[in-house]
Amino acid sequence: MILAAGDSSRMGRDKALLPWPPLATGSFAAGTFLSAGIQLFDPFVDVVLVVAGKNQNELAPVIYANGASLVVNPHPERGQFSSLQAGLREVLNRGRDAALITLVDRPPVQPATIQTLEDAFEEALGQAKWTVAPEYKGQHGHPILVGREMMEAFLKAPFTSNAREIEQANREKIVYVAVNDPLVVSNVDTPEQYAELPTAPAS
Repeated sequence: MILAAGDSSRMGRDKALLPWPPLATGSFAAGTFLSAGIQLFDPFVDVVLVVAGKNQNELAPVIYANGASLVVNPHPERGQFSSLQAGLREVLNRGRDAALITLVDRPPVQPATIQTLEDAFEEALGQAKWTVAPEYKGQHGHPILVGREMMEAFLKAPFTSNAREIEQANREKIVYVAVNDPLVVSNVDTPEQYAELPTAPAS
């Protein structure tokens, strides 16, 4: 599940549609943050859900062209946590008991990182844990892999909450997995942060 309903106010344009990889002079974008995120998740899950808001019409062509499904948050003005809840309701409606979750403004991580999280999740279930999350040099990042218990904890919380609060309240149920992937803690909110990302070579 990819959360992409934000208004990207600090970026000044929809972060979901930023070119990925970032463009060097004279090069052409292979895709966008959104398409790259969908393609990253696709081999590891049976359905990729993208939660959009007022930007649903702009994102829909990218979502459908990459074989993902659109979930619309009817109240994106309530913030990111409401998008998380909208997406998780759809996950449960589709009969799934786990979800891989990231934010569209996070550059796609290495596929090996996803595999590491999935392997750790299988082990964590046997230890009565609810979630696995990546850790890079002591920082916690995304994507996270959550089981049904954590999904229900997110859904029972008021929309004014945030994911971090719920995670902190259930910290003993989370397994943090060390990965050698700095992109798990990379966050792109501004043009300056986007400009600092490595660019694709000119073609």
